[in-house]
Amino acid sequence: MQPFTKRVVEIIKGIPEGYVMTYGQIAETAGSPRGARQVVRILHSLSAKHDLPWHRVVNVKGEIAIQDGESKYMQQHYLENEGVEFGLNGLIDLEVYRFNPPTASDLPVQKA
Repeated sequence: MQPFTKRVVEIIKGIPEGYVMTYGQIAETAGSPRGARQVVRILHSLSAKHDLPWHRVVNVKGEIAIQDGESKYMQQHYLENEGVEFGLNGLIDLEVYRFNPPTASDLPVQKA
């Protein structure tokens, strides 16, 4: 597995219940700020294999990006069961539900 792919999988696995991250946010956290489409590809191809909480990933507007009606409904259902609320406009308030994992610069410096 490529380093970026491995990092994306780790980040997605780390999204706690009741929170979401955006495709672009995951890409940036994994070290590729322009890699949102790669995150989509990784989710599509590796979610089942790595048991990823795919439903916790949304677009930059805070909406479900899946267009298939059944899958879109399933994602919303999973998120609502975790306590994530959708506004009347169908959007998730990212100020409330966005997960912001620590980055390397947020971690304390380890002394040798």
